[in-house]
Amino acid sequence: MTEILTERLLLRRARQDDLSDLHRILSDPVATRYWSTPPHADRDVTQTWLDSMMDTTKGRDDFVVVYEGQVIGKIGCYQPPDLGFIFSKDVWGKGLTREAARAYIDHAAKGSLTYLTADVDPHNAVCLGFLAHLSFKTTGFASRTWLVGDTWCDSVYLRRDL
Repeated sequence: MTEILTERLLLRRARQDDLSDLHRILSDPVATRYWSTPPHADRDVTQTWLDSMMDTTKGRDDFVVVYEGQVIGKIGCYQPPDLGFIFSKDVWGKGLTREAARAYIDHAAKGSLTYLTADVDPHNAVCLGFLAHLSFKTTGFASRTWLVGDTWCDSVYLRRDL
């Protein structure tokens, strides 16, 4: 089992007992404001999402992020090389997302990937700035790429060579 340790975090593969913590994050409309799905309406939606995250047959490289014994988010490549992450709003502003991202990027650089990509809602200025700080460069734009609930969202595409 792959685990990544940082000064404050443990990045590990998801387990069934992560359901409650992940549902708390994925059902929060603030945390999921720019996520690729609406907030999860119930635990069954999160359970399906968790089962998919745990499916090792599709080349996924996803980790849950644990801080002080609690799952606070997710980071990794659900569909390599596309980086995705979401964190509980309770830990925003503490540098934990940056710490997790740097650890994941180091992990990815040791594997078979030669670059990472990201697809970000152009309204998500915080995420765009965060990825720029991590040396991601904008490679393009597209309109109406994600249907989230009843709303079409646009995309900014970014890339970082490893």
